[in-house]
Amino acid sequence: MPEMLEHCGRVFRVEASAHKTCDTINKTGGRRMKDAVHLEGLRCNGAAHGGCQAGCLFFFKNVWLEQVEDGASSTQATNRAATAPTLSPSTPTPSPRCTEATLTAATRIDQVAGTTADAEVVYSCQITELFRATSPLPWWDIRQYVEDVRSRNVAWTDMLHRLYFRFTANAMQSLPGFRFWLALYNGLQGMLGRPRFPIIQGTLKRTPSEVLGLKPGDKVKVKPLEEIVKTLDGRNRNRGMAFDKEQSIYCEQEHVVQSRVTEIIDEPTGKMVKFPNECIILAGITCSSCYSEKRIGCPRAIYSYWRECWLERTESERP
Repeated sequence: MPEMLEHCGRVFRVEASAHKTCDTINKTGGRRMKDAVHLEGLRCNGAAHGGCQAGCLFFFKNVWLEQVEDGASSTQATNRAATAPTLSPSTPTPSPRCTEATLTAATRIDQVAGTTADAEVVYSCQITELFRATSPLPWWDIRQYVEDVRSRNVAWTDMLHRLYFRFTANAMQSLPGFRFWLALYNGLQGMLGRPRFPIIQGTLKRTPSEVLGLKPGDKVKVKPLEEIVKTLDGRNRNRGMAFDKEQSIYCEQEHVVQSRVTEIIDEPTGKMVKFPNECIILAGITCSSCYSEKRIGCPRAIYSYWRECWLERTESERP
């Protein structure tokens, strides 16, 4: 993607092995990705994709990278590339398979297909093509969890916690003794100092709103889960935006507003969609795939979206 070009020749640490990811297009669960990683802090800024504000982590194929010694600088990497062997003058120069122009053209499917200029723009990016770039990965394939731990994506203690949650959730749905399984889970979690089982079930027909006028840099506190549930409808949404179990981990914590999101590319269609209501991203808060049903341990780290009615200003931020 053109947004990745500015990082070429620079040195970064691997944030996670991207041996698997999640299907946010067809909702089939986990997907297997081969020979790819996520690099620390490298997210798409949407500059070549209509200003999309989703901020997705890039996937870097291993063949696009070279391993360097710990502590190597970007300058050292650039110098090493500059001293690489070159073709002799008598050797025909091969035609480039890809150029910056072709990268840019590939960001829009309508350009590739020759669609008329006044048609709605359809974008193409790593995420809109993710289903085709991956293969099915059943949740019961235990090898993925072994690889999660082996690659250091997830500590083995955290993996046990995630698998225990999924076991408890399934037991509560399919086995008798709902209260027993819930009490057993919460009791063990309390002993370990971990969050209780997140029970999220809204009941409203019309959900409320609240205007805080939050701006990047503002400090906020996430409301208790019980208060957030009171703002949700039967689908656990507030004015169309879902509150996910993964977000419950951050309840009653203080965080900083990173940005307000107004538009993102819709992954299934490739079209830009605008948010009719406020959408907040909090710094450092992403989906950690602790509670996911079919994609436990997904390293994609998608930003979580927040309504202002789920947040409150901290004491220091109040007028």
